[in-house]
Order: sequence, then structure tokens, then C-alpha cells
Amino acid sequence: MPITLPETLPAYNILNQEGVMVMSPGRAETQDIRPLRIALLNLMPKKIQTENQFARLIGATPLQIHLDLIRMTDHAAKNTAAEHMEEFYRPFADVAATGEKYDGLIITGAPIEHLPFEEVTYWDELREVFDWTQGHVQSTFGVCWGGMAMAYHFHGVKKHMLDRKAFGCFRHRNCAPASPYLRGFSDDLLIPVSRWTEMRQSEIDAAPKLRTLLASDEVGPCLLEDADHRALYIFNHFEYDSCTLKEEYDRDAAAGKTINVPVNYYPGDDPTKTPLNRWRSHAHLLYGNWINEIYQSTPYDLMQIGV
Repeated sequence: MPITLPETLPAYNILNQEGVMVMSPGRAETQDIRPLRIALLNLMPKKIQTENQFARLIGATPLQIHLDLIRMTDHAAKNTAAEHMEEFYRPFADVAATGEKYDGLIITGAPIEHLPFEEVTYWDELREVFDWTQGHVQSTFGVCWGGMAMAYHFHGVKKHMLDRKAFGCFRHRNCAPASPYLRGFSDDLLIPVSRWTEMRQSEIDAAPKLRTLLASDEVGPCLLEDADHRALYIFNHFEYDSCTLKEEYDRDAAAGKTINVPVNYYPGDDPTKTPLNRWRSHAHLLYGNWINEIYQSTPYDLMQIGV
């Protein structure tokens, strides 16, 4: 089954060209089944790129999904056209005011790792979002900074600055092979990483309600399950396109910033060569498993979520 997107959203044509099944809202309304309602709270500066990445993953599942785009109410996007934001994004305050509910919510990362959470301009509203999910969302997926922020809000787990950026594709081990979220996963896999902060396993272990599903000896814990809050937190980037790390590297190198060649990414660690995507299959597995778990647990009547 397809993902439902507005026909004027850039992701509609991009996914269509890639062979991902997409459906217009008008056609979706004629279907006899209820589509899953998934929202994306997009905190990334490159909104359209991020929309495409997550729509690609959740649109590859066999279920019909309606995707809504949400933004922080008073935070103005600087890198995306105002017309795009006005046409496709709803401020969280409007969503909350209507009492709407969602089967799933993805909260992205944000390039503000260096700031303490409390110094982020929209932190108070983001905390409202986290609390709102408990009565209005069946399952929430916090990604990178978004996942760290949720772990801090609900469990007090702190983020720590790294001496150098964790940058590249790092080997991770499957810590919970029986988890339904890791169904079909290998014992060992590569995941793209791009961050200046970490959460430490010892402090996660001290929060008894958190369970580590994926971890790396080099860059620490990666995927956490928070069953009490119906949430997953991932600190790394399964959603990245093949060239996302390359774009980050080229951007920083051109700006004269100190940046290491992303490890295990280019053949022979040679940035003149075309990078290889060695995480795509596990990315689709993870998000497909997440969607399946939502489908198995969410009530048919959306208004029963959180009741």
C-alpha cells in the first residue's frame, strides 16, 4: 500500500520516480481501510531533504500511510522557502488545539548539539510536544538530537560533548535479537553517524525503563526502547541518503573547517571515490518493523489512542 502525500510536495514526484508507491489525499479518501496517520516534526534546517528521507522509509511499507508535516510554532525556518512551510507545515500549537491524534510521530534531530537543552529557544514547546505524545500518539520515534532530548526529558539521561565528531559509518551490534523492532536484523551492521554528542551506556543502564537494542563499541548506544512512553530513540542516521555524509564533508571542507574524512564510507576512505550505501536494507527493516508494531497495536478509532 502507498504513502499519502500532497501532489505538490516535492517528495511526491521524487518517490514516484524511485518506484515508491504514493497516493494523493483525494484518492486515499476512496479507500475502504483506515490509513495510518504518521506525523513528522521536522527540526532539521534542510526541510525538503529530510521530508524525502523519512517519506522514503515509511512509504516502503505495505500499509497505507498518511504523512503530516509539523513545525515548532514560533521557530522560523531559515533554509527552506516560507511558501513551502506555509503550504505543507502546520504549527504544533494548531495541531494540539484540534485534539488530533496520530498513530506515529517522528521527531528529527537538529543542529544544536552544542547547546544545553534548556537553552534551545523552543525547548519549552518541545517539552509540551513530548508530554502531548503520551495522550495523542501511539508510538513516537525520536531521531539523533530528538531522541536524546526525549531520553533527557523522560529519564534525565544527559548528553555529553565528544572530543571529536563521530563521523562516518560505524559497526553496531544487535543487542536484542528477539525485539520485534529488530526482526530480520543481522548480528552486526553499519549505521551512518554524524554528531558531536553522546549518551553513555552506564547512564542509560541507570534508567531502568530504557532498553538498549543497538550499540557500538566505537560510538556507544544507538537505539533505545522506552516501552513506558511508547517510544524509540535512535542517535544515529539510518535515514541518510547515500551522499548525505559526503555533502556534510564537502560543505565543511569547503568552509575550511577541521573535518575528518567519514570513516568506513568511501571505498578505501578515499573521498574522491563514490561512497557506498551499506545501511539501506537495515534502514527499511527498522522503519518497516516500527510501522508494523504500530499497526498491530493502534486502535482503529484514533480517538482511543492514549485513553
